[in-house]
Amino acid sequence: MAVKRTDRQATIWPLEPHTAAKHDLLRAYLGAWFAVLGSRNSRVIFLDGFAGPGRYESGEDGSPTIALQVLLEHGYLAKMSGTQFVFVFNEQDAQRFAELQLVIEDLKRNYQGLPSNVAVHLSNQPFVDLAEDMLSGLGGRAMAPIFAFIDPFGYGAPMDVVRRLLASDRSELFIYFNTNHIKRFSGARKIDHHLEPLFGTDEYLLAPSSGREQFLHDLYARQLREVAQFRYVRSFAMENYGGHTSYHLYFCTNHIAGLKKMKAAMWKVAPSGDYRFRDRTAGQAVLFDAEPDLEFLANEITKFFAGRAASVEEVSDFVAEHTSFTDSHFKRPLKALQHAGRISVPKQNRFGTFPAGTMIQF
Repeated sequence: MAVKRTDRQATIWPLEPHTAAKHDLLRAYLGAWFAVLGSRNSRVIFLDGFAGPGRYESGEDGSPTIALQVLLEHGYLAKMSGTQFVFVFNEQDAQRFAELQLVIEDLKRNYQGLPSNVAVHLSNQPFVDLAEDMLSGLGGRAMAPIFAFIDPFGYGAPMDVVRRLLASDRSELFIYFNTNHIKRFSGARKIDHHLEPLFGTDEYLLAPSSGREQFLHDLYARQLREVAQFRYVRSFAMENYGGHTSYHLYFCTNHIAGLKKMKAAMWKVAPSGDYRFRDRTAGQAVLFDAEPDLEFLANEITKFFAGRAASVEEVSDFVAEHTSFTDSHFKRPLKALQHAGRISVPKQNRFGTFPAGTMIQF
């Protein structure tokens, strides 16, 4: 039976600052993802494995609404008419699912319906069951590229399910990791039936009492690389009001361009460059005033490339993969290094500029 509007208090809740930050990341990144994948594939999928009710207590949009709005308001949507965009929104809880259905119907009315190449599938089942249904429905065909947003109330998704569902080289993952809860219970042997599938190994039992959080964080990142086979894995920490990490978000991709786009989005949300969002400073100016430490970046670049020549593209890829910085940062340090005589640029039209193809001697 559908949930009445008067029953919404049982199914929705206030929007917390860390959730708003998470949605800012999602919104900023999807604009680029839809454009790139939509121009290169006949079919792409956005999967929200734990979609919730679709909106928050004061009417703010939830992740399903955000994802649809990003595409429907995209400047390139008309140019991508040959691509089928499939949105899969899954919510296991019956009351939240009923609210989600109402939210999606409201959105469709607000946009006077959906374009013929945009489809929405609503699912009310455990995430693992949904994933297995999607896999079994392929009939031996390859899965279309998926952007999977997996943001549950509990532990996440089994590593083996993540591996099989996102086996396409073009698929990407944005996934929640319940750092605080897992740190507390990982050695107690009370939730092993959750943790072993989550990690895809029982090595979490080896986490030391000192440095436990970092060990578990690094183990999960390693499993995403080695088991789920994502080349690039970047995490984003969410701190609570007490200054402790509540959870991490991991972004996973096989393409350096995707990593660069997500890091650009991360810098917008957490301009200090440490990829931490702090609820205790939410709304305060300090959150938005941090300047990147470009001297530190210059030293990291020269240390890595010392004694050899590299293209500006190689420097860009190094910065994206091995530092907390992004594309908008590294050319200023290169200019400073050239002024200081620490690098040379044999073929350069104008001093201090580094267009595509520029070779740099370190």
